[in-house]
Amino acid sequence: MSNHPVAPVVPVAAHEPPYYAVVFTSVKTEEAGADREDGAYGETAERMEELVRDIPGFLGMDHAHSPGGLSITVGYFRDADAIEEWRSNAEHLAAQKRGRAEWYERYTLHVAKVERSHGFERDHG
Repeated sequence: MSNHPVAPVVPVAAHEPPYYAVVFTSVKTEEAGADREDGAYGETAERMEELVRDIPGFLGMDHAHSPGGLSITVGYFRDADAIEEWRSNAEHLAAQKRGRAEWYERYTLHVAKVERSHGFERDHG
């Protein structure tokens, strides 16, 4: 069990379009699934989140995990230049290489231009 505090479940806010969504859908190896929070995979995932937040034009990230092992991460970026900066980051490239060698059974990556965006939040007052 992790001793990390649990963050509130809040989706990334809607932004003024256009912007981009990068959707990374994956199934991890048994080894990566076992060390998700406390091992090398978890440490690397945490480091990647730290790094991507420093990219100018990074807007936020949503994550979802199914009990069956499917994980979806959606990163939101203001423009294609921000995506390219993240894609070409040396630490990110090294993590990708290790992911293909050790942590992922399979994954897909989709990049989409967001043309419409809105949100809703219930008023609990």
